[in-house]
Amino acid sequence: MVKLEHLNLIVKDMDKTLSFYQAAFPHWKVRGEGVGEWYGTGRRWLHFGDDYTYLTFNNNGRGINRNLQSNDMGLAHFAFVTDNIDAVINRLQKSGYSVDKAGANARFRKNCYFIDPNGYEVEFVEYLSDLPNERNLYENN
Repeated sequence: MVKLEHLNLIVKDMDKTLSFYQAAFPHWKVRGEGVGEWYGTGRRWLHFGDDYTYLTFNNNGRGINRNLQSNDMGLAHFAFVTDNIDAVINRLQKSGYSVDKAGANARFRKNCYFIDPNGYEVEFVEYLSDLPNERNLYENN
């Protein structure tokens, strides 16, 4: 079995980033943090998650994230599965974040996309079936 353990993100503002993800994942905690150097640039790092999965944030990000409406190379988005997408949306909206775009209208799943404070597109999805062929929107299903 292979499972994603963590995602390492370069961010501009650690506090704004942490605020967004704390609203999305109130059950997660700061697992550890510190300072280091990356090719001559000092930076703060922070691990936010649970005992098995986490996000790594590294500050001092420069520039802007890729244009999400382009075909430029880079990360398009990453997604998290939730058992209550409405609760995630409500928490993020109460914290001042808006749904960037709604997901596909599908019988067996609900999803939407938010843009985090660094310009990363984050998808949240709730599956309404345990059957993989119903969860996915492949044309040949």
